[in-house]
Amino acid sequence: MRVDRVFAYGATAGLIADAALGDPRRGHPVAGFGRAAARVESLLWRDDRGRGALHTLLCAGGAVGAAALAARAVRNRPALAVALTAAATWSVVGGTSLGREARAIGGALAAGDLDLARERLPHLCGRDPHSLDGSQIARAVVESVAENTSDAVVGALVWGAIGGVPGLVGFRAVNTLDAMVGHKSPRHRRYGWASARLDDLAGWPGARLTAALAVVAGGRPSEAVRAWKVDAGRHPSPNAGPVEAAFAGALGVRLGGTLAYAGRVEHRPVLNGESGRDVRSADIERAVRLSRRVSLLALGVCVVGRTAVGHLVAGRKRGRE
Repeated sequence: MRVDRVFAYGATAGLIADAALGDPRRGHPVAGFGRAAARVESLLWRDDRGRGALHTLLCAGGAVGAAALAARAVRNRPALAVALTAAATWSVVGGTSLGREARAIGGALAAGDLDLARERLPHLCGRDPHSLDGSQIARAVVESVAENTSDAVVGALVWGAIGGVPGLVGFRAVNTLDAMVGHKSPRHRRYGWASARLDDLAGWPGARLTAALAVVAGGRPSEAVRAWKVDAGRHPSPNAGPVEAAFAGALGVRLGGTLAYAGRVEHRPVLNGESGRDVRSADIERAVRLSRRVSLLALGVCVVGRTAVGHLVAGRKRGRE
């Protein structure tokens, strides 16, 4: 079986498993990787970029190497290759869990239970929830849904289409390392530099595809394009900017502004400020539905793209024979 078909069948099965089951409840491979990466950090840490780069190389490189060996072991056994791709896809994507957490917070807000919404918010993002009102919590949830649509689904599919199982695993490894050490805390400002920059690079194509599909699927294409074009570049993240701006325009809301992370305050630019309104609790459900449509479209784009490349490669091989 050609590798493009292995990816098509495996990635589709993996997304179906995620939709039906959510994240694995026990023995999650990403959690295991995180524990291993934390152990490596405890052995290597110095306030030094070189040590941090070595940490990134060992952890991400080790994950990609292990995935490559597994893929090589089943490359001549199509059924096992599809099963491995499906298992890897299920393990690294997180669209169902993302929507579940977002809806739980949205339900708490709709019921007027601000304390419960604040309690659940850290399950979804790193914001300090204690000083946030209902609209600010809803805004944080919508921003997290937008960014994680790229990080937890679309980016993984893009790299799966490019590199198969090693691409899927490598993208999730890099993204996990960025979440662990890539933030600008005093401990990780230098040590996490390599992980943060590698995550920016790995996330670039998925973020642009996510933003483009949000334009297509959101119902307000001109507003989404305008917000992406005008506001994305002012966001401090090169990848979150296009995604959040496109989602803001597609949903007709304002995102960005003042944020608080564990005592650290950031003043970010407002996205879609000219025509958007404040985020409401009902917008969380709209964001989750948009995320789902974007994810399904991304699967289609990645499968079609990988199949087209497969046909091109096969045609060139036949031409040389």
